[in-house]
Amino acid sequence: MSYISLYNEIIKMTDQTKLFKALSDRNRLRILKALQTKVLCVCEIKELLNLANSTVSQHLKILKQAGFIVESKDGKWVNYKINPHTNDPRINPILTSLDFWINDESLIINDKKKLKEIHRMNICNM
Repeated sequence: MSYISLYNEIIKMTDQTKLFKALSDRNRLRILKALQTKVLCVCEIKELLNLANSTVSQHLKILKQAGFIVESKDGKWVNYKINPHTNDPRINPILTSLDFWINDESLIINDKKKLKEIHRMNICNM
């Protein structure tokens, strides 16, 4: 095997590892399910998960690096949403599979109910 082939294999494995890392945490799965419901800012995700801003930001960074989510600036808000134009063909099937695997979990059901009550204008200190 040439060095170039070996390098390409290592890069491919690194990309796969990022996907699995992103999916290996319960809170990141909750974030993905929440973002399938609506676009959210850090404050809203913090409120949903009851975590520190820094922890939420770290989870979002991992999901973004894996290609699951994107962020966009809208005035004073940084909005997070599911990546609608991912270059990775594995992302959409994984997100669709989440509906099968965890959609009926009580935690996910409660998160969906709680999301209806969470509004950034009421919770974000900006």
